[in-house]
Amino acid sequence: MGLAPGGRCPSPPEAGASPGGQPPKNQNEVTMMVLPIRPLGDYWQLLQKHGLLSSDKPLPAELLSRPVHLVSCDSQAVEPGTLFIVKGAHFRGRYLAEALEKGAFVYLSDHVWEEAGAAPCLLVRDVRRAMALLADFYYDHPSGKLSVVGITGTKGKSSTTYYLKYIFDEYLSARKKRPSGVISSIDTFDGVERFESHLTTPEPLDLERHFANAVSSGLEYLTMEVSSQALKYDRMDGVDLSAAVFLNIGYDHISPIEHPDFEDYFASKLKIFAHSDLAVVNLDADEVPRVLNAAREHCSRVLTFSEQDPAAAVFGSQVRKQGHDILFRVKTPRFSREFRLTMPGLFNVQNALAAIAVCEGLGIPEQCIYVGLMKARVPGRMEVYQNANGRITAIVDYAHNRLSFEKLFLSVKEEYPGRRVVIVFGCPGKKALDRRKDLSEIAARYADLVVITEEDPGEEDVLDISREMAAHVENVGCDYSIEPDRGEAIRMAVMGSETPTVILITGKGAETRQKRGTAYIDCVSDVEYTKRYLHEYDVSHHLDGMEKVLGLLDTLPRLAESAGRTVVLKYGGSALGENGAVDSILRDVAALQMAGVHVVLVHGGGRSITGWLSRMGEETVFRDGYRVTDDTAMDVAEMVLSGQVNKQVVLALRKLGVKAAGVSGKDGGILKARCKDPALGHVGEIVSADAALIRTLLTGGYVPVISPVAAGERWESYNCNADDAACAVAEALKADKLVFLTDVDGILMDSRNAKTAISSLTASEARELLDSGLIQGGMVPKLRSCVRALENGVSKVAVLDGRIDHVMLLDAVSGQTMGTTLRRDEA
Repeated sequence: MGLAPGGRCPSPPEAGASPGGQPPKNQNEVTMMVLPIRPLGDYWQLLQKHGLLSSDKPLPAELLSRPVHLVSCDSQAVEPGTLFIVKGAHFRGRYLAEALEKGAFVYLSDHVWEEAGAAPCLLVRDVRRAMALLADFYYDHPSGKLSVVGITGTKGKSSTTYYLKYIFDEYLSARKKRPSGVISSIDTFDGVERFESHLTTPEPLDLERHFANAVSSGLEYLTMEVSSQALKYDRMDGVDLSAAVFLNIGYDHISPIEHPDFEDYFASKLKIFAHSDLAVVNLDADEVPRVLNAAREHCSRVLTFSEQDPAAAVFGSQVRKQGHDILFRVKTPRFSREFRLTMPGLFNVQNALAAIAVCEGLGIPEQCIYVGLMKARVPGRMEVYQNANGRITAIVDYAHNRLSFEKLFLSVKEEYPGRRVVIVFGCPGKKALDRRKDLSEIAARYADLVVITEEDPGEEDVLDISREMAAHVENVGCDYSIEPDRGEAIRMAVMGSETPTVILITGKGAETRQKRGTAYIDCVSDVEYTKRYLHEYDVSHHLDGMEKVLGLLDTLPRLAESAGRTVVLKYGGSALGENGAVDSILRDVAALQMAGVHVVLVHGGGRSITGWLSRMGEETVFRDGYRVTDDTAMDVAEMVLSGQVNKQVVLALRKLGVKAAGVSGKDGGILKARCKDPALGHVGEIVSADAALIRTLLTGGYVPVISPVAAGERWESYNCNADDAACAVAEALKADKLVFLTDVDGILMDSRNAKTAISSLTASEARELLDSGLIQGGMVPKLRSCVRALENGVSKVAVLDGRIDHVMLLDAVSGQTMGTTLRRDEA
């Protein structure tokens, strides 16, 4: 956290609270910290040991014996027994007086303050270093109880941090452990607090609090970005790292208030090695001899990685694109194999190699590395969005310095050859002043249009910054526009694209705040702006899929090419609105049936069964995800599924003019089942399906609506899983298509991240994902069902996001699959 207005350190959120005072999303994350209460004398001795005291005058024994209950630099977060630290260029004496009034009994400063009156002062030579040491001491050296990986470099810190987080989380999940922590320029999660970040490496009291939260929450691993400012100004003093990663060095952060020159910047970065026994070094970076010398001076182990030097401990080669994925081969002392990144950007291979090298040093299993990198996503980093016809590709990225800009443009030119390139970006106020010239010239050299806008102007005027940048763009001879409103700047770039265009929107990523003055103001993220204006572009150009659907409802003959095909739809019994209100899915069924498509609908109704049992006073028990179904529960299930829900769906279809016939899976021997497990009662496992009755209904122009109640050998009833029933029906019919409706974006490699949705798969690719463990949770049985259906004669399977209106028609006629399509392997 940075300084709040007036120079006060911002108060830390209460344990378990998120920014803005809102409760945490997961109440289980709240854990109380229990810290040792030490006397002031212990703090005094620590400062003396490190030579930080600027006065040899002894303090009274009664003062040194007083317990320190809190160490704080925020006058608004003080309690009796506080040791208060005076820091910050904007600090005012009245803040110290306020802290003393609230209970601070001693303050630490580099000079005596008049406003403190007779209050005792710990006079020190270096407040920054003293604060770091006292913070570590107050929080009981928490980094020594964690495995903390620190990453520094001019470019790639965020991506490498998240690559490692995904890998660690995969490893921890396999051991039934909590996810790892992260402290980055994007966001922070320490097991208790989760919030969007605005400082790469927090101030010491905040940093050590995050470590302590992680320890008290039972976290084992935490990955953090380490900035040059944090290293230069001793924020990391007292922090132990399990691995210190040096990615690269470029010319950045040179300004009067950051680093006066490159040497100061570089020397600050090298200080990271003093915090770890393990160094991880990129051999492809500039200044490698100096980096290696510094690493070997401080660290007992040095692991190197490279794409150019085969002698590196971790060597990457054979980098290539396959569809949207990036494949590359890696050789380490433990293994040699191919890895896959599903996140765009060829330059990310180097970040992945850094993560692999860390895992090599920490002994993380190879399979966890592979799976973690496959799933990895970085919020706001290389997020790619397209409009409906692919004319515009918008890339949202945090790139904000010379090295990252050059890498980004080179990657775009290679991956999108011949396209017009537009970039939207700005530069921050009162920092990294050289960026204004460097980034503007790079953008002008590679882009066809530069749109200059706001990007954390702070205490500078955004127009002054923009005009300074524009002069450099103009010198190169590139077209440019200045639009201070960031949302309007993105809209301008999108709406002005009439030829195939790549739009780069850099600097802010998924951030939702702009620094204006000394405060951070809430704003819309670049990601949301991009989605909004791509949709506006499609609507204004009559390209949006929904417009096609609405037009289709009046022009059904366009579906003639689908006539005669058979589609089996698994429909949730709870999808109907109140009082049987018709939803868009049933309208799609009506449209398809009117166009000559043979539609078979298989429905569920688990929630309705639970409701009826509850009203009857019967307890519902689940075991391994299945409802324990005794005789009473089976009677209710059959009544609800074959009676209530089935007839409601039939009635809703008839209201749409569709001939629909409701049948039970028992009727005509459609579904035969056996007992799945005696402990589950009447829960059935389908053993066969007979499509004769279904074909008769289809021939008569009906839409068969089938409940998942099956018959046993003696015609006893079994309650079956509706997904399994739909698969069995589709296989018996050799259907052209089987459709599952879900409440997610399709098949996800990471159930927590919608960006990991897979748009298309072959049966063999699906089996590979299942075998490698990349698909987890409730998606596993659904994907296995999809594969089985393809193996047993179904031509195509679609897992669609049922939350989207008219998703079936969008899939059928617009070429936009809102989910995942699975096909048989090509012969």
